[in-house]
Amino acid sequence: MSALFEPLTLRSLTIPNRVWMSPMCMYSAAPEGPEEAVATDFHLAHLGSRAAGGTGLVMVEATGVSPEGRISPYDLGLWNDRQQQALARVAALIAGHGAVPAIQLAHAGRKAGSRQPWLGGTPLDAAEGGWQPVGPSPLAFAAHPLPHELTVEEIAEVVRSFARAAERALAAGFRVAEVHGAHGYLIHSFLSPAANHRTDGYGGSFAGRARLALEVTAAVRAVWPQELPVFFRVSATDWLPGEPSWTLEESVLLAKELAAAGADLVDVSSGGLAPHAEITTGPGYQVPFAAGIRAAAGLPVSAVGLITEPEQAERILRDGHADAVMLGRELLRNPYWAHDAARALGAERRWPRQYGFAVGSRG
Repeated sequence: MSALFEPLTLRSLTIPNRVWMSPMCMYSAAPEGPEEAVATDFHLAHLGSRAAGGTGLVMVEATGVSPEGRISPYDLGLWNDRQQQALARVAALIAGHGAVPAIQLAHAGRKAGSRQPWLGGTPLDAAEGGWQPVGPSPLAFAAHPLPHELTVEEIAEVVRSFARAAERALAAGFRVAEVHGAHGYLIHSFLSPAANHRTDGYGGSFAGRARLALEVTAAVRAVWPQELPVFFRVSATDWLPGEPSWTLEESVLLAKELAAAGADLVDVSSGGLAPHAEITTGPGYQVPFAAGIRAAAGLPVSAVGLITEPEQAERILRDGHADAVMLGRELLRNPYWAHDAARALGAERRWPRQYGFAVGSRG
């Protein structure tokens, strides 16, 4: 059997294959009013089509745990009943196609309040619907406003907001909750000494900088059923050689602590903390980070980063570099990538019955 199409069981949840959809922001929710941050028909079609396309796990985009935790005013959120009800439709549709519905819970931190990327992704001012970002220290990201340095009491409220959002995600029907600790957003900014200059219990040493990540993970785990898994997305490196920054070595240490806090898989990405990062890209360029964490921490991992070909994805798994692959842009190009990969690798295709009777073995 193809390794890519073997099921993977985490706790009591069996995911039908190892082709997973990476969370990708669509910046397509209403920015205000009664439908603020509510999933729309676009999100339903966008995410449902990837489930129909044979993807084993479909991860909803970074979903703000609070209004100020969104990257942009157009992001999804999960802090009220209307948002929960709309996401319940999304989760039901994904599950109805045999895929596992998952959701990434996020706080954008010092990168919050931005324009949509096709409008430059630059920070919005208050008159345009922006707001003051928050962070571990008063250090701005690029041209963003100086963030408010969170107090210890405000940090505790952030932790509670993740737990409340996880409770709503569970009620909406999601089977996996992922804590977003990557790409320069709030949790990552606490992890990295390049953004965290605190001198209290949330800064300084590795233990201090990792404290928020571990507290959020433990809080989500506390409200998430024991039979269902919790993921954590990490940026394995800041790509800032020669500067005090977050490294693969610290990511390995964090992964071990995350396992103790109740995480079941580390979703390994990189970068996003600093605009001047020196990133070398290429096919599978982030896979070695996943492999390093998997080997040293002993925790299941998913790999991302220019994974585009079935044979490439199969090799990543067979070589033991990861337990699953997360596809992003490639699934935007081709929602049926999993079906095409199954055909290329000689695996069984999991067509919706509405399609399967027509395409049959030639599908």
